[in-house]
Amino acid sequence: MDNQNLATKYLAGLIVRLPEESRNELSYTSGASFEDLARLKKAYPECPQSLFELLSHLNGTYHQTYGNRKFSLLILGSEVDEFQHPHYLKSVDQILFEYKDGRSIRDIYKEYFHLDLVQGPIDPDISIDKWLCFSDCFNNGGTSRLYIDFNPMPGGTKGQIVQYIHDPDIYKVIANSFDEYLQMLIENDYSFLDPDL
Repeated sequence: MDNQNLATKYLAGLIVRLPEESRNELSYTSGASFEDLARLKKAYPECPQSLFELLSHLNGTYHQTYGNRKFSLLILGSEVDEFQHPHYLKSVDQILFEYKDGRSIRDIYKEYFHLDLVQGPIDPDISIDKWLCFSDCFNNGGTSRLYIDFNPMPGGTKGQIVQYIHDPDIYKVIANSFDEYLQMLIENDYSFLDPDL
């Protein structure tokens, strides 16, 4: 399956699992513009095509304004301590806002840095703004955030998905690519979805 079809398949499977009210809200949304996607491509030249495709259908789901409506919907997910945590998709503007920090994991934790913070082939000395943060969890990223890592340590895969988990803080690889991440959610039957959404 190509990248375009994977993103389309993902959204199609998601939509049929959403309650009617959420499906109605989705009908008012739109995708990122060509200009927005070009800005993202300039900032992150190696951004996966499947993320571009997802954003071309839906430009963010967290306090995102479409026309005169403000829209929030949890459409992605991750697992924290065996519990499913729903996540928002960030808009292009929200992704690019993250592209300013300049600190590495080691910089963030300073004297509190220890190797247990990093699980997998993740470089703790790379500036996190080299990563693409595409998703925050339901409490504004306070528990979990998802990144695309284009600069892994040896043994890693360029484009691997890194999950940040808070308290105790951990950065870990959960998929080798954004495509693999989407496919994982599909195969898990969108288990992050709360029936009360």
